[in-house]
Amino acid sequence: MMFGGGNMQGMMKQMQKMQKQIKEEQANLETTKFIGEALNGAVKATFTGDRELKDLVIDEKIVDPDDVDTLQDMLIVAINDAMKKIDDQTSKTMGKYTQGLGF
Repeated sequence: MMFGGGNMQGMMKQMQKMQKQIKEEQANLETTKFIGEALNGAVKATFTGDRELKDLVIDEKIVDPDDVDTLQDMLIVAINDAMKKIDDQTSKTMGKYTQGLGF
C-alpha cells in the first residue's frame, strides 16, 4: 500500500511534535525534586529526576555514635525511597510515549 506525500508529511510533523514533547517532559522530569524519607522524615534525601543528590538532612536526635549501623540503614531507606519515586514518576510521565511500542 502506498501513502500519499501529504500523509507522510503529516506523520513526520506529528513525530517531530511528539519528539519535542518527549524532550520537554524529560527536561522537566530531570529538574523535578524527589524527596526520599526514613523514620517519618528524620532522614531525608533529595534528588533531582536525573538522580543527582541535592540535599541530605539528618535530624540530630537520631544520631547515636554508638549505633552508626542504624543511621546507615536509614540513609539507605531514604535514598531508595527517592529512587523509587523517580522511577515511578519517570514511568508515569514517559510511559505514555513508549506504551504499545514494545519497550
